[in-house]
Amino acid sequence: MDGMIAYCGLDCRECDAYLATVNNDWALREKTAKLWAKLNDAPILPEHINCQGCRAGGVKTVFCEGICAVRRCALGKGVATCGECPDWRGCPTVGAVLENSPSARENLKG
Repeated sequence: MDGMIAYCGLDCRECDAYLATVNNDWALREKTAKLWAKLNDAPILPEHINCQGCRAGGVKTVFCEGICAVRRCALGKGVATCGECPDWRGCPTVGAVLENSPSARENLKG
């Protein structure tokens, strides 16, 4: 599977944190930090928005590295993505992502 597909099936190349990193876009870092802090009720700052991909080598955002329950679960199970887990279709951990992103579901099927 493509190394830029996250554990949850999202395409990291479409993620604002990844885009802010590769384009060195401070305004996008600020926007992303504000949104992610609100969504996760966590102190996420613009300087935390640096990521080269969930499964790729290199830097990860504070969210992806330490907060993301999907990533923690997949790493714990030793799977490349949730699509390798036999329980992913009914999994509440990845379910919210899949509910909001049909393309993530398709990526996990592939």
